[in-house]
Amino acid sequence: MRRDTIPTLIISTTDQPTVQVHGAWLTDLLAEPRLMRDLSAQLANLEANASLEWDLNGLHALDHIGAQLLWRTWGKCFPDRLQLPENHRTLFKRLAELQAIPVPAPQKTSRLPFGRLGGLALNFALHAIAITELIGQFVIDLMRLIRHPTKGPWKEISANIYRTGFQALGITALVGFLIGVVLSYLSGQQLRSYGGDLFIVNLLGISIIRELGPMLAAILIAGRSGSAITAQLGVMKVTEELDAMRVMGIPIGFRLIMPKVIALAMTMPLIVIWTDIMALIGGAISAQVILDMSPGFFFHKLPDAVSLANYWIGLSKGVVFGILIALISCHYGLRIKPNTESLGQGTTSSVVVSITSVIIADALFAILFSHIAY
Repeated sequence: MRRDTIPTLIISTTDQPTVQVHGAWLTDLLAEPRLMRDLSAQLANLEANASLEWDLNGLHALDHIGAQLLWRTWGKCFPDRLQLPENHRTLFKRLAELQAIPVPAPQKTSRLPFGRLGGLALNFALHAIAITELIGQFVIDLMRLIRHPTKGPWKEISANIYRTGFQALGITALVGFLIGVVLSYLSGQQLRSYGGDLFIVNLLGISIIRELGPMLAAILIAGRSGSAITAQLGVMKVTEELDAMRVMGIPIGFRLIMPKVIALAMTMPLIVIWTDIMALIGGAISAQVILDMSPGFFFHKLPDAVSLANYWIGLSKGVVFGILIALISCHYGLRIKPNTESLGQGTTSSVVVSITSVIIADALFAILFSHIAY
């Protein structure tokens, strides 16, 4: 840094006290902490002193940040005695014009006792209407696909099946296997104390195939694929790709929404089967360690312990959960506003609402099919 460019203040104590401003008052130079601290202390001592004369003829350069420092020291108005070169006068004139703009006083809004509750109810109603419109558009697009299957977005559907299905096999297998091991270990200890070792097949078979398998797969897919769908649509909204598709006449529902819903409706039952298999394998291995029950005997008794109706209930849950996750993820993706904060909030809300909806749907399944024996 050249010495003549260092921002400095020289105060002369003659008959007329004068403050001479020298150097380059630029952002990169003023960013040096020690220099900024010294200048701020000097300027603070010069505030509210109207008898001073300010001489800015020694300025080498000046930008908006440097002008702001001097402007605040002057009390946000031009001092009575000021020597200011014409090339720097424009910055201070602009600050004076901004100072003249009136700032509206914040309006105090009276909150009604149930105002927040009403706002939440209105927000829920808007979400419900938007999701209903999305479901209606999906049904229309599905009818169009059935009428003209050769014109369907099969590449998009296959790509979504690969991303939401095949790429999710690893994490679902690992988590399913570990859940099977933990569940078998905990239940095996209790059953052994009561002499009911054989009932571990019934316990693991029913709990995994009918309840835990579909629920676990849905939660993993909501956190993995659901968030990815919301983020993908949100980024397309931020970068105005969706607007470009509308301008070109490309139907967003037919090309983006429907393939994702169909793909998840197809892959979720398969992921449920995969998760069930891995969880049962983990349970069988843990049962052999704890109860000395061979895996062959475990899988031989499994068809007798779990009826075919429970198996179909688990698969139907997978289809419903997949459609729910896809629709909710697409809904929140289309509601993203053009900023990064909204993208993060929308992705978080998508995962939370998807998991909550899956749990509610699972409770409805339990009520509707309560007459089917476990």
